[in-house]
Amino acid sequence: MPTPPEALAALSSLLGERLNQTHALRATHGQSETHVAAGLPDAVAFPETTAEVAAIARICAAHDVPMIGWGAGTSLEGHALALRGGITVDFARMDKLLSVSAEDMTCTVQPGITRERLNEELRATGLFFPVDPGANASLGGMCATRASGTTTVRYGTMRDNVRALEVVLADGRVIRTGTAARKSSAGYDLTALMVGSEGTLGLVTELTLRLYGQPEAVSAAVCAFGAISDAVECVIETIQSGIPMARIEFLDIDSVAACNRAAGVNMPAAPHLMVEFHGSPAGVQEQAERFGEIAADWGSTGFTWAEAAQDRARLWKMRHNAYPAILALRPGATALVTDVCVPIKHLAEAVEATRADIAESPIPGPILGHVGDGNFHAILLVEPGNAAEMQAAKGLSLRMAERALSLGGTISGEHGIGFGKLELMAAEHGPAWDVMGQIKTALDPKNLMNPGKMVRVG
Repeated sequence: MPTPPEALAALSSLLGERLNQTHALRATHGQSETHVAAGLPDAVAFPETTAEVAAIARICAAHDVPMIGWGAGTSLEGHALALRGGITVDFARMDKLLSVSAEDMTCTVQPGITRERLNEELRATGLFFPVDPGANASLGGMCATRASGTTTVRYGTMRDNVRALEVVLADGRVIRTGTAARKSSAGYDLTALMVGSEGTLGLVTELTLRLYGQPEAVSAAVCAFGAISDAVECVIETIQSGIPMARIEFLDIDSVAACNRAAGVNMPAAPHLMVEFHGSPAGVQEQAERFGEIAADWGSTGFTWAEAAQDRARLWKMRHNAYPAILALRPGATALVTDVCVPIKHLAEAVEATRADIAESPIPGPILGHVGDGNFHAILLVEPGNAAEMQAAKGLSLRMAERALSLGGTISGEHGIGFGKLELMAAEHGPAWDVMGQIKTALDPKNLMNPGKMVRVG
């Protein structure tokens, strides 16, 4: 049901022009990065303080109005779309680096700051924040989806790098989870509960993050393999050898073709690994040499090292731009972007089976992923409005998820659930999904926080 006029009036009195009800702005908050679509919010609020977020929550709770958090809008499963109308809370104005504790190697930020801007502001401190999902996402959104990405193999996900949070609950209460200490055994771990909850339990208004020293030396490389299985076995042996890779990414033949075309490079038509090492000059050299030996044992060719900063930047820009490059393979297409994660020992099996499945389908689907943690994606290219192709893409995505579960994996390694994968949650979690719903009901009995996502209640 539409947001009551009295609720809009109260919000307008609180925020003034920072409550926007124009169709144009509401439409920009009703779009997804991929095929997932839904209705529009009734209004978009732009708070500037935690106190304003709490006041918004109290007004919405009093009038049973849904609240949906919004960061940079880069989520892929409809996480930030307004399924039931209500108010989108856009954190664009809460985008500050609040403090840095160099001694503790932490910083505290507002949720709207993006990862790229945070690292720009940290540059002079000698510290950096490592989680890199590719998109220039907001830290609040990355927290909400438990984001990871290219550096997870060394630095972990958001779960490993969020120390404490400030959260506004559905009734307007403000709580703090975690402390500045490195560990605690005092009570439930509410920080871990909130990280990855996709805004269904509360709105994050501050984050305390773990930082790392900027590496003294960095070296990156790209190399080709004769088969996907060879590339994966190379990664497994590298990990087992204790070589601390900072990044290790996989591109299949189709993804390589897309990158060649978009970036003007000439990588061989074969599966590729892209790797990076961080550390001291001597350590990085030793790691790189050892990896090169292992890769050669598995038949790698076309080894190209990038040690200069500009060369590494070009390499990883090519990887981060793989999604638009793949879209360009079929001009005008939209994408259903899959996201599964399996134990590394089953990665080659899962990727090969997925490639065979796609080859038998009527649509293209290049594959890439974070091979160091068993997470991969197929970019299924669909002609807009073609119901048969979309049905085929959804069928492929479903089979990928079912295959991942059969191999002991998960339906989502990093993109999250939103409402795009809601129907798969029971298959992965069984009765534990009901427990998630009970937690949601306990904290948000009216189901106002991002309703229709992650869990099923009522």
